[in-house]
Amino acid sequence: MSKRFYQVLTAATTVIIVACNCGSPGTPLSETATTKDSIRFDLSNTKSIIEAENAKFIDAIKRGDSSTVASNYSQDAWILPPNSDVVKGNDIPAFWGSFIRMGVKDLKLVIEDISGNEDQIAETGKYEIYGRENKLLDQGKYIVVWKPVGGSWKMYRDIFNTSMPATPAK
Repeated sequence: MSKRFYQVLTAATTVIIVACNCGSPGTPLSETATTKDSIRFDLSNTKSIIEAENAKFIDAIKRGDSSTVASNYSQDAWILPPNSDVVKGNDIPAFWGSFIRMGVKDLKLVIEDISGNEDQIAETGKYEIYGRENKLLDQGKYIVVWKPVGGSWKMYRDIFNTSMPATPAK
């Protein structure tokens, strides 16, 4: 697969991961703290909030709507895709647009761990990316760091990488 495909795939995976935050045992978090952006922090509720955000993200991917996908990121967000430079801020919509144009039709995210506090949440998980006719294009792992912005959680840092074997050089 092309380098650009993996870049777009990585960005999409990160967005979805960020949207699927959930609490993990042993994380010392106040369940009644209020963030500076007026988000009431409740670790037990965080996973369902992130899952709902991830569902919106996935729906936007399925509809080919890169603007809605990009709206899940904060203005100062970074996407750190494999085999590529960092994608920042205003370049995020174009990154997702190229990902969609490469034939991505669906994304599945599995949250494996959530940790953090009212200032930042780290989501760790696995992803699968599908193309036409439900063909598996990539699978791997991701970490998304979320932060509160204007009363909601937005992706701040998004990194993902494939678990598929590298293609031998020709």
